[in-house]
Amino acid sequence: MFIEPAIDLTVHHKPTSFSDRFAFGFTKLLRFCADTFFAKRYGHRAIVLETVAAVPGMVGATLNHLKCLRRMKDDRGWIRTLMEEAENERMHLMTFIEIAKPTAFERFVIIAVQWVFYIGFFVLYLISPKTAHRVVGYFEEEAVISYTHYLAEIDEGRSANVPAPAIALRYWKLPATATLRDVVLVVRADEAHHRDVNHAFSNELQGVAVDAEALAPYPVHDESVCIRNHAA
Repeated sequence: MFIEPAIDLTVHHKPTSFSDRFAFGFTKLLRFCADTFFAKRYGHRAIVLETVAAVPGMVGATLNHLKCLRRMKDDRGWIRTLMEEAENERMHLMTFIEIAKPTAFERFVIIAVQWVFYIGFFVLYLISPKTAHRVVGYFEEEAVISYTHYLAEIDEGRSANVPAPAIALRYWKLPATATLRDVVLVVRADEAHHRDVNHAFSNELQGVAVDAEALAPYPVHDESVCIRNHAA
């Protein structure tokens, strides 16, 4: 039997600095572009946006890995957490490809957006890791909102509640009777956890204490990964 993950849908980090306001404004700009381009085609929106969402974790893991090598210090869990985030977002993409079937044009958009975003985010992380993590935190806040809207589309009959693809059943350990609605619920829970972790990482880099107990529960596919203190 599938049990809906319990998460807080109301979490929002109020911008308190120039770095926060930049991250929030940048996120809202991208949200406007996504809303304009995709409207309520949530499956297709997910395909394009998940290719972008899988970039920050890999960039952050790579740069933290290199920094730890240079400084000869332990990362205290950040690298594994960020790698898991990147892998998780990639699995979101693989799942929605099975559901929405991207067009040739959307595949072109994916290639173009990924290259531009990868380079931009890489440079941002080099300049200000705390801003980069705040950007991801706000991205994930918007993702939670988008998937909540997607659930409403399914519940109100505007999007078909098709059977969950096999890849989703395996990854999230869903029952054989699981549907698209169940997939959206676990994906939204993933995004809520990434939201909380990246806001927490940004807070740590600003010297703010982090309460690991306040994070959204980690997704069911790998409960062993959790936030850890970062080595300065």
